Amino acid sequence: MSIEPNYLKTLEKGDLSKKVEEAKKHITNCNLCPHKCGVNRIEEVGMCKANHRAIVSSYGPHLGEERVLVGQRGSGTIFFGYCNMSCVYCQNYELSAYGEGKIVSNEKLAQMMLSLQNHYDCHNINLVTPTHFVPNILEAICLAAQSGLKLPIVYNSGGYESLETLRLLEGVIDIYMPDFKYSSTESGKRYSKVSDYPKRAKEALKEMDRQVGGLKVDSRNIAYRGLLIRHLMLPGGLEDTKGVIEFIKKELSSDVLVNLMNQYHPTHKAFEYKEIDKRLGFMEHKEAYDYGKKLGLRLAK
Repeated sequence: MSIEPNYLKTLEKGDLSKKVEEAKKHITNCNLCPHKCGVNRIEEVGMCKANHRAIVSSYGPHLGEERVLVGQRGSGTIFFGYCNMSCVYCQNYELSAYGEGKIVSNEKLAQMMLSLQNHYDCHNINLVTPTHFVPNILEAICLAAQSGLKLPIVYNSGGYESLETLRLLEGVIDIYMPDFKYSSTESGKRYSKVSDYPKRAKEALKEMDRQVGGLKVDSRNIAYRGLLIRHLMLPGGLEDTKGVIEFIKKELSSDVLVNLMNQYHPTHKAFEYKEIDKRLGFMEHKEAYDYGKKLGLRLAK
């Protein structure tokens, strides 16, 4: 079953290049995310610490993602440097906090996408922590699409997104895979240094749902469009998790796929926070999973 990705239709209509030009305005006045730093990224950096050139840490087929993305040949991941949040427990902090990686041109980024398709034969292009490099990514997709790219694009983000940027991505992104980290404002402040995380994440999730709806899979059980939400459970955070589950149930499409992740372990600066300086308990995760099942969520296994 072959489903044409969104960006090919947008390219054919002549709208993809327009989106690229609109996104480039953020290079000199960056308001890509809710921080709205307004900086000229050629001359200075904002909260994310990234300038106007994309930084890629690594790329290649990844087998550790959800089954519906991995399939037999892996998800074609591109890991970007830096992030628009500062999560104290980030398991990729070398990338997110310190920007580990190499500067790449937009042309090189397009070549990476084509290599993931043509050389590695991956099922999709999985953009990990992409928000602050949306102008680069849009141009790369435009270039790659003109050279034969035809894989679904996965937007794999921390969930702290602006509606304006998401609307710019409409008709380009096939699969949104955001984190929904917290339903508690206080947790967002304490652990990710973001004062309005739940508000922004909820707005973003609704917009993503409007654009692509619930997660759809082909005859091989490989996702080709829709919304997949990740929630990494924190130790002692069961009530927060229940708030996440309840929002998804009440406000989003019933066929959104939800991954209640249980692999938390303390890393980076988590040791400074006694309550999360430990592993997640088995029963905490089971209770959350059972709660999600009881409410009728479509849960990843």
